[in-house]
Amino acid sequence: MASTFPDPRASAPAARSATDRPTRIESHGIDHIPDDERHGHPRELFAVWAAANVNYLSLVVGGALVLMGLSLLQALAVIVVGNLFWLLTGVLAVSGPAAGAPSEVITRALYGVRGNRVNNAVTGWAISVCYFALNLAAAAGAAFALVEKTGLHAGTGVKIAVVLLIAAATLTIGVYGHALIIRLYLPITLALTAAFGVVGYAVLRRADFGYTPDAPLTGAPLWAALIGGVTLIASGPLSYTTSADFSRYLPATTSRRAVVGWTALGGFLPSVVVCSLGALAATVVDTTDPQTALEAMLPGWFTPVFLLSLVLGTIAINAMTAYSAGLALQAVGLRVRRSLSVLADGTVAVALTLYALLVSDFLDTVGNVLELTVVLLGPAMTVYAVDILLRRGRYDGRALMDETRDSAFWYTAGVNPAGALAVAGGAVAAALCVNTAYTGPIAHALGGVDLALPAGMAVSGLLYALLTFLMRGRTPGAPVTPAVG
Repeated sequence: MASTFPDPRASAPAARSATDRPTRIESHGIDHIPDDERHGHPRELFAVWAAANVNYLSLVVGGALVLMGLSLLQALAVIVVGNLFWLLTGVLAVSGPAAGAPSEVITRALYGVRGNRVNNAVTGWAISVCYFALNLAAAAGAAFALVEKTGLHAGTGVKIAVVLLIAAATLTIGVYGHALIIRLYLPITLALTAAFGVVGYAVLRRADFGYTPDAPLTGAPLWAALIGGVTLIASGPLSYTTSADFSRYLPATTSRRAVVGWTALGGFLPSVVVCSLGALAATVVDTTDPQTALEAMLPGWFTPVFLLSLVLGTIAINAMTAYSAGLALQAVGLRVRRSLSVLADGTVAVALTLYALLVSDFLDTVGNVLELTVVLLGPAMTVYAVDILLRRGRYDGRALMDETRDSAFWYTAGVNPAGALAVAGGAVAAALCVNTAYTGPIAHALGGVDLALPAGMAVSGLLYALLTFLMRGRTPGAPVTPAVG
């Protein structure tokens, strides 16, 4: 029986390892990071998550809340509540230093060796590639406008070239990996903060701070909009079930509170600010096309800078997405180098992007995709967080590398029934409550109120804790050491 407890060896943050340097392609994939290669400080995580969340999609989502019929105050409250889910992203990140492994491997403890391959194929790879394509399509729109301002017509050939150029920049960062992300994302955060500072000044000068819609929502329609808005906002942090990927190089003795705090703060602050700017802009201009609406509010000289910042922000978020998707592809069982798996992800995402650019109503596409993903991502993140609490954040990274039948994480035929049933049960509960692309029976009975997020998370969390307790015969608060199946 293998323990999930790490070797309690104390060590100070080490100097950057020769194997994890910005100028070298990262050699590690889903393998365990040895103690002598651990380095860095948790405060580095702030810039990583901040750079990824000063982006165009946040503007789109913030403006969408007002378009849904909410007043400004209601929209701002929804933005704050929805972004509190970054705390869960931070909690998941503590498993990285504990195990010295990425989330795609740590989740073997939740689902079993074989069950985790299915988990990585769906929530790890497929959804990540969809997000990559969605963000790339948004960045491409800004880049097309920038091309038009040079006097060059953005025809089909030019559009394809632009998409490929943005994808190439994104995948270069993803291929070089962890050290380059850590090095680049602080200056990217500073540059984007400066650019969005100008945007913020222009928006605040014109925003209607007392905005209420002509026909204010009440009763069930109001609750439907409020809960739907929280779900829309929460889909951002919930998409990062892979936050351990970016913390796994930290020493095992790194403060858990610091990892949670810097990760959560790095996602929360910029997301609240940028989403709020989108909502504020929507009080005075039609944000059905946020890019065009914001350009009308900005000084002419700044428009190219604004467009470039939209592209840069998307490159930052997509490089992280491509990086994690590459690890997920390895964890599914594809035995290729991490750099090649990242390139494979990019190829699929580019193909999806070129298709997505033909979709006429981009805003509806964004909303439907983001809200529907919580059917799976909400339960998946909840089960992961509950597992961390049950184990008190202790994982044995070396034991997690074992994929044989003798593995401590083989469970029953390679599947942990507790994790599989909990996620399935949570997803079913969420699907019954959805009111996005379709209306589930519970949402219909509630007059359109979408409770998919809280229902899916509550059911999956309770099921996982209960089933783990029953199957392991331990009290729910105790660390869990799985028996060999």
